[in-house]
Amino acid sequence: MVLSDRSIRESVAEGRIVIEPLDDDDIQPASVDVHLADELLVFRNARRPFIDLRKEMEDLTDPVKISDEDGFNLHPGEFVLASTREHFEIPDDLVARLEGKSSLGRVGLVIHSTAGYVDPGWQGRLTLELTNIARLPICLYRGMKIGQISFLRLTTPAERLYGSKELGSKYQGQTGPTASRYYKNYDQA
Repeated sequence: MVLSDRSIRESVAEGRIVIEPLDDDDIQPASVDVHLADELLVFRNARRPFIDLRKEMEDLTDPVKISDEDGFNLHPGEFVLASTREHFEIPDDLVARLEGKSSLGRVGLVIHSTAGYVDPGWQGRLTLELTNIARLPICLYRGMKIGQISFLRLTTPAERLYGSKELGSKYQGQTGPTASRYYKNYDQA
């Protein structure tokens, strides 16, 4: 069951769902609009011949601040990591789904490749996987509405929450765009 605007407001007021900052105008009929933070991780493809998922590759991306005046031009086919301005905390009986804004999809902006699912127990800002599939650059601005998040109730509260030690959660508490930590799967093997 998807939470309605009324249920979202109630859950936020009770402290069950945390969204900071939250403007009441961002609450839609069954979702909450989220905004683009000011930092990106831009891939520098010339540094490596390929991505080795077994290794930490700190030099694969560079942090870039979005200029208030000029924004950031995301070129056709370009892929960057960004994050939401909002910090989220999801309770044990809900999951969340992150989706793009229809108006942005209509100009070719994709906000996530596969990471649209937010587990119970999640705490932090969400990393966005931005891709331009249009034929023209798309100018992105800090603070723009970039997506929307909806909340779905579980049949029962989850027993093992995201961030619990036994799950080995890699992204709990992230505060900005976070590069892949897939290599940690090999550290645990």
